[in-house]
Amino acid sequence: MPTASSTATSRRLLSLLSLLQVRRDWPAALLAQRLGVSDRTVRRDIDRLRELGYPVHTSRGPEGGYRLEAGSELPPLLFDDEQAIALTVALRIAVTAGAGIADDAARALSTVRQVLPSRLRSRVDSFEITAMKSAGREVDPQVLLALSSIIRAGEELRFDYATDDPGPPRRLQPHHLVVRDGRWYLIGWDPVRADWRVYRADRVTPRSPNGPRFTPRRLPGDDVAGFLLARFRGGPGWPCRGEVVLDLPAAQVFPFAEDGIVEELAPGRTRLLLGSWSWPALAATLARFDADLEVIGPPALRTAFGELADRAARAADPRPRQNE
Repeated sequence: MPTASSTATSRRLLSLLSLLQVRRDWPAALLAQRLGVSDRTVRRDIDRLRELGYPVHTSRGPEGGYRLEAGSELPPLLFDDEQAIALTVALRIAVTAGAGIADDAARALSTVRQVLPSRLRSRVDSFEITAMKSAGREVDPQVLLALSSIIRAGEELRFDYATDDPGPPRRLQPHHLVVRDGRWYLIGWDPVRADWRVYRADRVTPRSPNGPRFTPRRLPGDDVAGFLLARFRGGPGWPCRGEVVLDLPAAQVFPFAEDGIVEELAPGRTRLLLGSWSWPALAATLARFDADLEVIGPPALRTAFGELADRAARAADPRPRQNE
């Protein structure tokens, strides 16, 4: 049965470990003051943590102290209540990130949950989300790590890109790796086209060696999320884009415009630029707005509306169709 002395020592070790995890460097005297013990007791407790596998570095001199370093093995971790909740929530969300770590995240969540106090376990169990399949293919975590390393190193990326016509290896000065709706994107400057480009990370296969180092550029607007959204608005990635004017207020169009561009021309008249995978699909999407509209362009969209109207007229005809 644990004695009062051993219990006090264990609690002090946990407090010491918690302090070492929240600050990079701790002067020995300050640690002793925070724990309410002598410098000698702090030294003994540091030795105990080292025996448990925690790599605590000692700095010498008048201002000597302690630092918790990264080690070769993973020792037991200590989290406060808020950190534990944040970790479990993050692990639940990880399954939707499209980073190919769903199974590992589930195993990690099970491990963390098993050691949570009951007061915390009930709280995290009440947080339930529905995991939706990623919008695109999952990305190999090793590819994400490689891309992140290249971005940090400021080196040019040489890569193959999986498309219908892959062509020769490509070059890119990568700046940002972002995730949107479960799909990962690589944003960078194309030195050949002299323009910013966006690539889907699940289609990127890095080549070795990397290219030369480069000087980072400022992204237009200095806003990664805004830049990516602007590239999607109006469907730059869609094969079919069209422009119409709707007899509706902009406030009624915006909630249903998805990634389109909405502009109020006058009270009750709104310009909408939208994209889709085909002209009939785009016409059908625009027809969902219960209002008259004017097709600005292109002609293919006007043609698709004509075909949609013919199809709707045939569907509305109550007379049975004769097999030709």
